[in-house]
Amino acid sequence: MIKNFKDKNLIRLFTDFGIAVVLILEIIIFSQVSPYFLTADNLLNISLQASVTAIIAAGMTFVILTAGIDLSVGSIVAFAGVVTTSLIKLELPVFYSLAVGISAGLLFGAFSGYLAGTFVTRLKITPFIVTLALMTIWRGAAFVYTEGRPVWELPESFSFLGTGRILGIPFPTIIMIFVFVASHIVLTKTRFGRYVYAVGGNYEAARLAGIKTNFILISVYVISGVLASLSGVLLASRINSGQPNAGLGYELDVIAAVVVGGTSLFGGRGTIIGTFFGSMLIAVLRNGLNLLNVGSYVQQVIIGVVILLAVLIDQLRKK
Repeated sequence: MIKNFKDKNLIRLFTDFGIAVVLILEIIIFSQVSPYFLTADNLLNISLQASVTAIIAAGMTFVILTAGIDLSVGSIVAFAGVVTTSLIKLELPVFYSLAVGISAGLLFGAFSGYLAGTFVTRLKITPFIVTLALMTIWRGAAFVYTEGRPVWELPESFSFLGTGRILGIPFPTIIMIFVFVASHIVLTKTRFGRYVYAVGGNYEAARLAGIKTNFILISVYVISGVLASLSGVLLASRINSGQPNAGLGYELDVIAAVVVGGTSLFGGRGTIIGTFFGSMLIAVLRNGLNLLNVGSYVQQVIIGVVILLAVLIDQLRKK
């Protein structure tokens, strides 16, 4: 009996903190095989590289907690980026052009999320199909809007969002930390957060309990859209251009980060802290493989295997 109790505690410990343990082991391994890994500059670079996809992953966590999925985030990154940069080039005072451009980019993300949530709740279309369609639509719209060309010649003040530093810390890293702290508070300290878990755990029971399930579902897709567009703005700022092909493949990294972080694809279980660790694990993995000169195609295979193992663990844990 005591042995069973200890076994259950060990399983629970791994379930709650396993991703952090794996991340620490990963850091130790890469620090041993590469002398450049465990340096201040490289660690800050990892946080900067992770910030864009990690912010999207925070929004994706809300969606997956309701047993949904949002495949449109990469295309939202692209379209928000080209809309923002094109409006910034308007002949207005820099402050106003920045405000108009960034606001338009974020509003587009909210609109896309509202559209996805409406199709899912009102028309009862599977989230996978809805967001797959939107992924194609927004990607095509980004190329049509720019005629396939990037948006260049942006004001220097815009580049601060993606490349600036405060006390030596990259500004996107600061934004990422703020997003995760705010998301954690929303999910753990508010009624809305409890309703998100309830809808994901048992949709019908939540509806019968009086929870406005349609409102919750639409809201999580809006959150996902806004955070994806925020990442689009930060990415456009970092590369100092609006690229219609930006965000390609981001869906893979984002879903990997959320699932590896312990959020169940079946909904109702997961944490934003787990998503943070999952995002860092993927970022550290990519950075370490780059330092070891592992090809990008091989990296995709490795990350795909990581996703498969994470889903397998989730299936076993659910049983």
